[in-house]
Amino acid sequence: MALTTGNKIVLIGAGDVGVAYAYALVNQGLCDHLAIIDIDERKTWGHVQDLNHAIPWAGHSTRITVGSFADCADAAMVVICAGVAQKPGETRLDLVARNVEIFRGIVGKVMEANFAGIFLVATNPVDILSYATWKLSGLPSAQVIGSGTVLDTARFRYSLGQYFGVSSTSVHAYVIGEHGDTELPVLSAGSVAGVPLAKRLREKAEVAEDVSKIFRETRDAAYEIIQAKGSTSYGIGMGLARITRGVLHNADVALPVSALLQGEYGFEDIYIGTPAVLNRSGIRQVIELDLDETEAEQFRHSASVLTDVMAKAGLK
Repeated sequence: MALTTGNKIVLIGAGDVGVAYAYALVNQGLCDHLAIIDIDERKTWGHVQDLNHAIPWAGHSTRITVGSFADCADAAMVVICAGVAQKPGETRLDLVARNVEIFRGIVGKVMEANFAGIFLVATNPVDILSYATWKLSGLPSAQVIGSGTVLDTARFRYSLGQYFGVSSTSVHAYVIGEHGDTELPVLSAGSVAGVPLAKRLREKAEVAEDVSKIFRETRDAAYEIIQAKGSTSYGIGMGLARITRGVLHNADVALPVSALLQGEYGFEDIYIGTPAVLNRSGIRQVIELDLDETEAEQFRHSASVLTDVMAKAGLK
């Protein structure tokens, strides 16, 4: 089945993340038609009206509608932000099981509409739900992308830029692995304004300590933001828009997404955060970074945690 042409996007899930993504799409003019699906149809209608009222000042002519699964038939991308959040006292495995069941229904309805485009998954735990989407859809793995560590990488680059006094666009450093507690920074391959991070860390012990602290704050940022405002939305919304732009503009851009490993880093049959080259066909190539010994061990631990949770959830 050939990939769908055009720039139509179907967004499933109009919570805080979905709406932030929708606003970024409208602002950047990334699609011709955005169809939004959510179980709260009245609120979805309100979001659609509000977004349409932004169009006159957007400089773009995006068409925004209340969607249905029939819209998936000619969509270039289906972006899933729907799911349930973890409840007090609920285990990670409980959350996986509940969201996998929700995804079973969502992905099934999308594929019943003869969808032939690219899935972009944002719902947590994103690595596991990206894997589930791949299995449930029957599509090639290149056509299923998870948001992965795109937000973690943005947070890390922003904070490093603040620390070193340069724009975050002059910082090149990835966070990879599980989007969660076992993720890791690849300091050995990072640079700030062209100077290798490893060199900066060797030169001053206090810099190494500060960067370690910056990463811990990056990893745990969501907890504090959620405690303060109830959710994180703008960062991930913009990250999803960046992935979308890479795909629809056929950009061949490397971004840290959740992708299927097929031997990279010594692992197979697992979705996990890693740089990957994205274009109109989806994931063109997974990039395997040259990790140092410590980073390689941290990555193995992250992958093993994901594999264990998937096995317990009956996905492997």
